[in-house]
Amino acid sequence: MLAYIIKRLLLVPVTLFAIILVNFIVIQFAPGGPVEQTIAQIQGIGVDATARITGGGSSDSLASSPDQKASLSKGNMDSVYRGARGLDPELIKEIEKDFGFDKPVHVRFFDMIKNYILFDFGESYFKDQRVVDLVVEKMPVSISLGLWTTLIVYLISVPLGIRKAIKDGSRFDIWSSGFVIIGNAIPGFLFAILLVVLFAGGSFWTVFPIRGLVSPGWEQMSTLELVLDYLWHMVLPIGSMVIGGFAGLTMLTKNSFMEEINKQYVLTAKAKGLSEARVLYGHVFRNAMLIVIAGFPSAFIGILFTGSLITEIIFSLDGLGLLGFKAAISRDYPVMFATLYFFTLLGLLMGIIGDIMYVVIDRRIDFETRET
Repeated sequence: MLAYIIKRLLLVPVTLFAIILVNFIVIQFAPGGPVEQTIAQIQGIGVDATARITGGGSSDSLASSPDQKASLSKGNMDSVYRGARGLDPELIKEIEKDFGFDKPVHVRFFDMIKNYILFDFGESYFKDQRVVDLVVEKMPVSISLGLWTTLIVYLISVPLGIRKAIKDGSRFDIWSSGFVIIGNAIPGFLFAILLVVLFAGGSFWTVFPIRGLVSPGWEQMSTLELVLDYLWHMVLPIGSMVIGGFAGLTMLTKNSFMEEINKQYVLTAKAKGLSEARVLYGHVFRNAMLIVIAGFPSAFIGILFTGSLITEIIFSLDGLGLLGFKAAISRDYPVMFATLYFFTLLGLLMGIIGDIMYVVIDRRIDFETRET
């Protein structure tokens, strides 16, 4: 197993390099980059992240102010910016230099890789903060949503799936399948909107808050008050994500147990006079739960990085998902690539942990001796 883990760890930097390279190449063709947006701000022209700037401007009024030059943010690709027409060429070069776009593409890429190896992600183009500080600042929100949602989904889905497998075809199985179908069919963000309307002052009751992790003035709260306030804020966002995420795991657990229950070794155990509980939890459980438990790391990653973005927007939770989304819209490349790097690295490591979980749960599994 140790040799397998070492091989997987050696593949991590190769995979990271390939993913970042592909995304870096794609970004070079994306319009509306930081340089264009900075020029638009100087000229007082609105620009979104998907459009080229087409306005002009007066070089006398735009390039003459030292304060404006000093307050330039940072910028985009080595190209001719249509929005730059009318500006002093020296000012355009200064903007490109501020962002590092005066260098060739390959030089910028390898400089970025060299810094990322040292976990130096630079500074945000538009937030005037180090990227690491931004990620650390937003991480508690995403960790809260991802971890609590994953734990609650497992606590609900695993017992429910086992019960449905035991009672397959019964009334319990039929009516509980109705809830599973509803949870699987309706996106989580619709549940989030419904919860806001019902319980967060939308149209009916104002029971739960709709913004942030804690209430204003949390610094003066005692530890118990702070914990209760935090849990109070988490009820609606986590509830919406749990409702939208438990269906798949429930059916996976049921089908896994159904497959094991019908195997010969179960019939043999029952023929020897073992009780149903002994057979179920002494023999079936370990085999049936292998794929469910081992999949916990990947499920956490999926919920953390893909399932929380819309929830963060609806409930005004400033987490990593929202940070990455805003960075993509504003073409804040350091934040974009840093979050991509962080997400990919954590995903790869969680994949390795998932494989280790297989071996921990069932010692018969050996990745080193499997056939290829």
